[in-house]
Amino acid sequence: MKELPVRKHTRLKKYDYSQSGSYFVTFCVKDRHELLGRIVDTNLNAQLTVELTDLGVEVKQSIEFIKSGNSGVEVPKYVIMPNHVHMIITLSTSATEKAVGHGSPTLQSLVGRIKSYTANRWNKMYNTEHLTFWQRSFHEHIIRNDLEYQSIWQYIDDNPAKWNCDEYFNNESHKLW
Repeated sequence: MKELPVRKHTRLKKYDYSQSGSYFVTFCVKDRHELLGRIVDTNLNAQLTVELTDLGVEVKQSIEFIKSGNSGVEVPKYVIMPNHVHMIITLSTSATEKAVGHGSPTLQSLVGRIKSYTANRWNKMYNTEHLTFWQRSFHEHIIRNDLEYQSIWQYIDDNPAKWNCDEYFNNESHKLW
């Protein structure tokens, strides 16, 4: 019987992912199918943008809900690409909130909510049951200083323009619309 590969733990051991700070998060569509949108040339300053599918719009609404529905949670920057999402999530918890046990939700729970909500919406939109379209887990990076923050912000801004460098760009087997 073939052994399954052992999944690496991507989170830092004993790190509290609900503590105040900024995090760079990336999560992908399963098998990198381009379900969320497509890159289009707007002819405005020769800038490429993402035209979202109905599912991409659901992802956007979910992110906006997370931003507005949780005190101490900000999503100051994000981009929804055809097959993945990049975002900066900033958590801030006051000493009083921690003392009474009402601190920020964890980074994992926030990303989980976005993925769960959009997966449920996708299943309803396409009249399917329990199909997943998100890859398991997500990538996170703890942003340690202002220089890193600005660099990641710029990376998110530039991501649509660099789509043609993505390894799955223009691979018809991954395009579903």
